[in-house]
Amino acid sequence: MTVFLSELGDKSQLAAIALSGSCQSPRAVFLGSALALLLTSFLGVLAGGVVSELLPTQILKAIAAIGFAILAIRLLFFNNEASDAK
Repeated sequence: MTVFLSELGDKSQLAAIALSGSCQSPRAVFLGSALALLLTSFLGVLAGGVVSELLPTQILKAIAAIGFAILAIRLLFFNNEASDAK
């Protein structure tokens, strides 16, 4: 459910909407986009499994926390170009 909610409005979803409107086979668009989501999730799980074998859980949590903090700081303080252009 979390993955579904986080993927709403994703660029791939918008591409699937555009393709299904211009394609003769909406079923093929559905199957292709579903397969792409499955493959990316599978690769993420494989990569996560490999990384979790190499690094301890505490270090992984610290890396994730630092990454999210950097993203938050960038969005708060260094994303003014988009709002200034309006």
